[in-house]
Amino acid sequence: MAALLTIGNWRQSAIIRSMNAKFFLVALLLGACASAQAVTPTTAREIGQLFKVLERSNCQFSRNGAWYAAAKASEHLQRKYDYLQKKGLVTSTESFIELTATKSSMSGKPYQVRCGTGAAVASQAWFTGKLRELRQSPANAGSERQLTH
Repeated sequence: MAALLTIGNWRQSAIIRSMNAKFFLVALLLGACASAQAVTPTTAREIGQLFKVLERSNCQFSRNGAWYAAAKASEHLQRKYDYLQKKGLVTSTESFIELTATKSSMSGKPYQVRCGTGAAVASQAWFTGKLRELRQSPANAGSERQLTH
């Protein structure tokens, strides 16, 4: 009888250890997902500023061969950004530009930006240039300075 209790205790102990390991693994994965989704306040501010720069520009945005007003382009990019952020894929302003504002996720065709009568440029270059301007601005901390096209 004593041997049966020992085997029973061993099984119960093994089950508890297995449950603890599974709980730890789930907690670890949930923590990793939560931290992957969060962008730093600086990144969030820069991305917000890039959206404002686009919206306030007199530029047009080409997506899959059609040209859209800046406000319409911003709406599209915001939806795309929200989706990617929920997946935890946007971790920096540069990854925002690369994953959200560079090319169509459906067709793979690159986005373009055309300001005024100027030539169209790759949207990645346009957004990267605007980011550089934002970061070089002396009033960058908390600024919503309007950048020109």
